Amino acid sequence: MKDQLRLAIRVALKQCYADGSLTSGEFPDEVQLEIPKKPDHGDFSTNLAMTLAKAERKAPRKIAEALVAALEDNPLCDKIEIAGPGFINFRLAATCWYEVLDQIMEQGGEFGRSQIGAGTKIQVEFVSANPTGPLHIGHGRGAVVGDAVAAVLQAAGFEVQREYYINDAGNQIQTLGRSILLRLRELQGETIEFPEDGYQAKYVVELASKYRSEQGDLSDFSEQEAIEICARFGVEEILKWIETDLKEFGIEFDHWYSEKSLHDRGMVEQELTKLKAKGLSFEDDDALWLRTTEFGDDKDRVLIKSDGSHTYFASDVAYHMEKFDRGFDRVIDVWGADHHGYIPRMKAMLTGLGHPPEDLEVLLIQMVNLLRDGKPYVMGKRSGNFITLKEVVSEVGRDACRFFFLMRRCDSQLDFDLELAKQQSSDNPVYYVQYAHARICSINRNAVEAGMTQPLIGKIDYCRLELAEELALVKQLARYPETVVNAALSYEPHRVIFYLQDLAAQFHSYYNRYRVLVDDPATSQARLYLVNSVRTVLANALKLLGLSAPEQM
Repeated sequence: MKDQLRLAIRVALKQCYADGSLTSGEFPDEVQLEIPKKPDHGDFSTNLAMTLAKAERKAPRKIAEALVAALEDNPLCDKIEIAGPGFINFRLAATCWYEVLDQIMEQGGEFGRSQIGAGTKIQVEFVSANPTGPLHIGHGRGAVVGDAVAAVLQAAGFEVQREYYINDAGNQIQTLGRSILLRLRELQGETIEFPEDGYQAKYVVELASKYRSEQGDLSDFSEQEAIEICARFGVEEILKWIETDLKEFGIEFDHWYSEKSLHDRGMVEQELTKLKAKGLSFEDDDALWLRTTEFGDDKDRVLIKSDGSHTYFASDVAYHMEKFDRGFDRVIDVWGADHHGYIPRMKAMLTGLGHPPEDLEVLLIQMVNLLRDGKPYVMGKRSGNFITLKEVVSEVGRDACRFFFLMRRCDSQLDFDLELAKQQSSDNPVYYVQYAHARICSINRNAVEAGMTQPLIGKIDYCRLELAEELALVKQLARYPETVVNAALSYEPHRVIFYLQDLAAQFHSYYNRYRVLVDDPATSQARLYLVNSVRTVLANALKLLGLSAPEQM
């Protein structure tokens, strides 16, 4: 609808230049249209008259008057008004809005999808938790945000790859191997002194027990060899847990990328050589540094320490350089909020390599405060001093967990009330949205029982949809495609959640005030057409975010 109105305004502007009422010949790249905060101000508003004032050397209201005169007979508009210093408010004809229902019915599951991002390849890397223990609730929020960002980008036509970066190199993996080895020896009857920096949780004992039952002991190997064997075993087992937990959470990756493979293939050294050839690195105090201060960072960063070992930053630099080598136009990383200080150095590195800093987008995930009946809650500590994602999903279910994780901007803290997430009532936001879909499915079943056929596309008498609430529902449905595009371009999938809540609220309000199936067949058909359009959009949006659209609740 916006595109049609934009086109009409551009035609009117051209007419104004042709008849001499305007003279500058200025054409904006895009006519800005906003939805007024107050519905009585119309459906859309533009500030075009004010943006043309300088070029026209006229008061904005005079420019607005010329544009309104040129739009006077346009069938798209029911009413056009000039407000304030020169805003133009448009109220579109109801018949134009009702055409959206036919679009929804014709496109079905494709309604809301577009090709805005066609030709652009984006990689979304998320979760990427160290394979040293089960996923916790914080990982869960990052997982859903990453998955939903990838989904809205795909719906907007971008070519998207989901990637998990496995941090399977470095000291934490050695610590895992040593922890498993010590617990294995303990199971074999040895008395051990477990180090404070070891992994203390019960799952380490379980890993040691599993190794013992499947592989036997490690008496024939040196200490370091035994640690390496236990580390490899532990990483493989924990990755199986992670992959299983994520699949049960509705998340699958296109690619799992091993940090260890980056080193094994010599990619780190290869990428560091490229940096040196470009003059972006330098040696000082027997260490290799990256010149990040030249590109906005507050200090230069170490790549190779004086003892010859690589920093984590060196691996991250090589990994991100290799991402662009694979042909991605843009990369998105989903990180915990405690990594915010890492962003400037990564963007500085890419800037030095000739990439615009916006080619790397980092989404920071804030903490999740787990509550029960509004009070802080700590679940079983089977896995250490954190709450596992599996525990939360098992208690409240996949849909509620995903929905709640997406209810706020990812960079704001989230309160997650377990009891609220389980409630079968309108107080539970995910239940409230899904119940709207189930209600419409129930209406369809009642229609079948009454011998009513489903209305045919393009055969509805829209004059039967004369209620203000019905037109408001249609307008809300028309906003869905733009909502998806805006969510994709801003990397903010919570916008779709907000949209779902608003649409469900409007439908429930309409349902509670009016019957859909009434004595008049033509009115019943029109209302059935309307609510099934609502059902389609609800289902599309729920599916987009990895949520189910139940037919009965």
